[in-house]
Amino acid sequence: MQRHRIDPRPGWQQTVEEQGLIYPLTRYPDESLRPYWDESAYYSFSLPEVEALEEVVEELHGMCLAAAAHIVERDRFADLGITDPAVAAAVAASWRRRAEQPSVYARFDLRYDGSGPAKLLEYNADTPTSLVEAASPQWFWMEERFPGADQWNSLHERLVASWRRQAHLLPAGQPVYFAHSHDDKYGEDQMTVVYLMETAQQAGLDTRGIAIEDIGWDSLSGRFVDERYRFIRSIFKLYPWEWLVGDEFGHHALRTADLGGGSGTTLWIEPAWKMLLSNKALLAVLWELYPGHPHLLPAYLDGPRDLVHWAAKPLLGREGAGVVLHDGTGPAPVVDPGERHCWQQLAPLPDFDGNRVVLGAWVVDDEAAGLGIRESAGPVTDEYARFLPHVIL
Repeated sequence: MQRHRIDPRPGWQQTVEEQGLIYPLTRYPDESLRPYWDESAYYSFSLPEVEALEEVVEELHGMCLAAAAHIVERDRFADLGITDPAVAAAVAASWRRRAEQPSVYARFDLRYDGSGPAKLLEYNADTPTSLVEAASPQWFWMEERFPGADQWNSLHERLVASWRRQAHLLPAGQPVYFAHSHDDKYGEDQMTVVYLMETAQQAGLDTRGIAIEDIGWDSLSGRFVDERYRFIRSIFKLYPWEWLVGDEFGHHALRTADLGGGSGTTLWIEPAWKMLLSNKALLAVLWELYPGHPHLLPAYLDGPRDLVHWAAKPLLGREGAGVVLHDGTGPAPVVDPGERHCWQQLAPLPDFDGNRVVLGAWVVDDEAAGLGIRESAGPVTDEYARFLPHVIL
């Protein structure tokens, strides 16, 4: 793994926007605009290196599924902050019938610098973003800048194949709705949903777009409906389950969820059992089940214990929000006592020329499917991180 400087292509912004990346710039607090898509540098990997990382990703995914089974079997939902018995029961039911519910994609965040084992930082298996840039613009960038090279990127074809393979689980003769929130200020969520809808269309599915805020509840029929009062039988939502269950009509989503075979009125994608994998408590359960595993970091739910250096992560935090770091020097920083955290051993992100890098490794249909790389100036990968392309040389 190496970082290389390179001159950006003339007109790069227009190019990536035409390829679906309509948010190539990030607005900073001082109102300045700086590249989010950053092709002033790229990363290179060897083929054996990528093949080894693929094996790591699939091993970690299998371990995460085993941890989810453990949580359900031992009724450890309270460790995830799921204290509502109705929510816990719905998630457990979804897990037990997971083979009957479509599940498409997920993303691991890994610490890796080209030497030593990759380490799991977290798993987003419910609403991962940075998909568009990983699947499309970086592939076209490689074809233009490094013709004949390769890339860890089979995302598009695997997504299409996944929809096609799972089509029989969807309600026959009914469209699949694809939803995002109006609160998406940069267009990233919208374009992620549009891209996934395109892959479903290429798989031969009938699709419709909708905003989460435009979904209605018909109390007479006990069903979710669209703006024209048509029943929503299946829906992909880029909207976290923990938000959904807290919304005004969230309890209806769990109560009427189709767990496969027409058992309910609405089939949700990703399914409710993905709440088990997108919660930072998973990190502590993994360490408990696989202590000392080379691809895990020590993690606990009741405090840092014997950790000298640690990162306190909110169980449901996103884009680095609320993460507290302690490097072992000076007094330990205060961690919000009003929010549940997972304490994970601090593994400082690799520093390449002053850039802190994290690997986003994608999973589609339980298999490693691609890589997206983000860089940040600080120790936490946050909303100001940049996306850089990569090649296999």
